[in-house]
Amino acid sequence: METADKIKQHTDRLIALGIEYAPKALLALVTLILGIWVIRGVTTVLRRALTHRRLDPTLVPFLGGMLGWGLRILLLVSVASMIGIQTTSFVAILGAAGLAIGLALQGSLANFAGGMLIMIFRPYKVGDLVESQGQLGVVREIQMFTTTFLSPDNRLIIVPNGSLSNGIIKNHSAEGVMRVDMNVAVAYGADLARTKGILLDLLKRNAQVLAEPAPVVAVGELGDGAIRLVIRPSCKPEHYWDVYFQTLESIPAVLAAAGVPLPVPRRDVHMVQ
Repeated sequence: METADKIKQHTDRLIALGIEYAPKALLALVTLILGIWVIRGVTTVLRRALTHRRLDPTLVPFLGGMLGWGLRILLLVSVASMIGIQTTSFVAILGAAGLAIGLALQGSLANFAGGMLIMIFRPYKVGDLVESQGQLGVVREIQMFTTTFLSPDNRLIIVPNGSLSNGIIKNHSAEGVMRVDMNVAVAYGADLARTKGILLDLLKRNAQVLAEPAPVVAVGELGDGAIRLVIRPSCKPEHYWDVYFQTLESIPAVLAAAGVPLPVPRRDVHMVQ
């Protein structure tokens, strides 16, 4: 009989708890689902509004991500208080959990801090051609933890913000001008002044080559069997590869048409009797 009475007492207690907390739990669940849906809508509207106002594209995904995470934390606290969890206790639990998670995710926190530093000091922005961590590409998006690049061969590159903020960054778009470095070899019998004039004229005919800074053609090296000329035109970052490939393709035909002697590989063999 005692066992049956205890079972009945526990059952009655569970039923009472269910009657007391079931409506709260159901309301909290509905609030959680609706809250997540509203947060997605708010962040989407914010991104569209910031884009419509022509805000710097660098800030749009970063601000959207921060707002989304902040609203999710507030929603979680609100749902916990609806169930009956004291807010102070919940905040203490969040603090302890945050400390444990922070120790376990030191790399992620470093990436978040790196993202904040990038947003503050602005070493690059969306659309810049950047070289860092052995990668070269156009900045596509700056997120809270990572930066996304699009490489010249159309590959998507994702680099953690922590390594970017602590490493060397080459921003080829910062000044709006890039120098294209090329070399060409001519024979020792070539008229250097005339050859340099022909190459400079070739560069000036290219509409993508900038007049300022002026293109440069100079002797770079006196090699074995050839004189190596350096060719240094300047262009906008988005025209870099066009200028590079077009110039290299045109040089042989232009020099051949002008009668400039090109070096011929030669090897001297000495016979010892």
